[in-house]
Amino acid sequence: MLLAALLLIIAVLAALACRGALQQQGRRHHGRFGHMRLRQWQDDGLRRFLGTNRDFLVVATPGAGKTAFALLAAQAMMDRGEIGWITVVVPTGHLKGQWAKAAARQGIKLNPAFVNAKKATAPDYDGVVTTYQSVAADPRVWDRMANQPSRPCLVILDEVHHAGDSEHLAWGPALFLAFSGVHRRLMLSGTPFRTDAKPIPFLRYDEERRVIPDINYDYGMALQDQEVVRPVVFPALDGEARWRLASEHAVAKRLSETDPGTVSHALSAALDPGKDWIPSVLRRANDELSLIRQDTPDIGGLVLATNQQHARAYAAILQEITGESATVATSDAPSASKRIFEFASDSTRWIVAVQMVAEGVDIPRLGVIVYATRTRTELFFRQVVGRCIRRRGDGDELCARVFIPTIQPLLDPAARIELTVQHVLRDEEERVRSRHAVGESAVGSGNRPAVFPRRVEVIGSSQSVHPYTINSGEAFGERILLNARRLGQEAGLPASTEPSAIVRLMRLAGNQIGDGRPWPVVKEQTLVERKKELRTVVNRKVGHLAVLTRQPHRNIHRRLHDAFGEDNIEQATVDTLNKRLVLLDGWIDEAKSTGGEQGEIWPSM
Repeated sequence: MLLAALLLIIAVLAALACRGALQQQGRRHHGRFGHMRLRQWQDDGLRRFLGTNRDFLVVATPGAGKTAFALLAAQAMMDRGEIGWITVVVPTGHLKGQWAKAAARQGIKLNPAFVNAKKATAPDYDGVVTTYQSVAADPRVWDRMANQPSRPCLVILDEVHHAGDSEHLAWGPALFLAFSGVHRRLMLSGTPFRTDAKPIPFLRYDEERRVIPDINYDYGMALQDQEVVRPVVFPALDGEARWRLASEHAVAKRLSETDPGTVSHALSAALDPGKDWIPSVLRRANDELSLIRQDTPDIGGLVLATNQQHARAYAAILQEITGESATVATSDAPSASKRIFEFASDSTRWIVAVQMVAEGVDIPRLGVIVYATRTRTELFFRQVVGRCIRRRGDGDELCARVFIPTIQPLLDPAARIELTVQHVLRDEEERVRSRHAVGESAVGSGNRPAVFPRRVEVIGSSQSVHPYTINSGEAFGERILLNARRLGQEAGLPASTEPSAIVRLMRLAGNQIGDGRPWPVVKEQTLVERKKELRTVVNRKVGHLAVLTRQPHRNIHRRLHDAFGEDNIEQATVDTLNKRLVLLDGWIDEAKSTGGEQGEIWPSM
């Protein structure tokens, strides 16, 4: 009876937990603006925005309703005759259509197809949506359009922090030239930010160059409001990565043991689609997605890839795993926006993206993310997490999952995801100061030459293991999670119930899920496996040298055997296999420097 009562308590509490009831019981009061039910921050923000005439910045977490806020503000200003035109500026072309559709639902007609060459748009529109790049290309077009006395203009700058990116230095001055004379400016951002370059026009900064928002509504605040965002957990996946640098022996290191000097190399090996780690991660993530889809059949997953080659390879792996084609959206594909829109409205499993779904893109049915990109900044990480935390109404009880490698630059922000914007910015600043303090520079200092990274040659990677999941800053071991999932199934909980939430709720009920077994460890590579992997790299380099020198493979292998006193490659030890690689690197460099002329090209040994 006691066990049955306990399981009943777990069932009730677990359903509440996925809606954030652990953070706050009950609901906040919501005001109303017009005919739309507003969240408290939107209601407060609209009153403040409409009560002032100055520039206004909203920093709010993804899923909080920034777009709706801006459109309601525009609608209110139009209704009272304060403005007659709206210009929305967004960072990517895909977001133009997304904004136009959202505006149409509010009865606002925005033209997303306007281009600079047209100079003007049809008068039956209420405004246009463009990109920062278009404004920077010809600010005069936008100055003329936005500064007509007969129709005062509201300019909405979406994700305005991009105007301070180092690679987009022209965007800030262009915004000033185009919009310094308009009636009102409303800036939006889903990302906390500061600036180390020139200040972004129209924003206010404190003495430490942190931007000063007029409204700040971050993930921690939204989670307390229950109905705004989903809770999110982070299954952390370890594994061994193996690589080498030119003229060096191979290195093997677990992801969890990497440091600032090795983390980039380890990620290169782990994320290589031809090795073992990332395919095993995709299988694990798909298994989790399948459990979630038992309760919510249209929930989808996102794999964030480093480059287009990886994205296509990951999609092929997912198709092999699921038997279903995965959507691929890369920034160079003309149909990428269409593919994202189609994925957002269908019920297929996976989308793989490069630079297209990290920020601003609205796909509320995303519930699982695989973080398979080498980008490691906390602000970018938070942008990615924002893709899966958007709730889909009161019936959405999903707890989102973001699969991450066990590297410190991602484990730290995963454990701090509920912290406020101010904490994030302070820590970002400390890292910047630390780098400057040790003289880190892309061009070196004094008379020392610049140090450029050497090319990483991937050797291999192990299968992934799941030592723990991070939930609200706490790590829950896999053994305990498996036990919790079993108890949840016995209690009749939905298959999608997050096991770490069950553990926390059982603690709340005064019960512990005990399991003294250690976390799973990465399987050690055998000597046979290690030598086979190195021989594969040797053979690949021999093939490369054969092309450069027009020499038969057997001749090159013979020279290698002679160099180390071995009859064949099977007699080679790990040490001599590594030395063969170093020797081959030298031969290849010499062959390249001589232009691969006809004949036998052998540098001295």
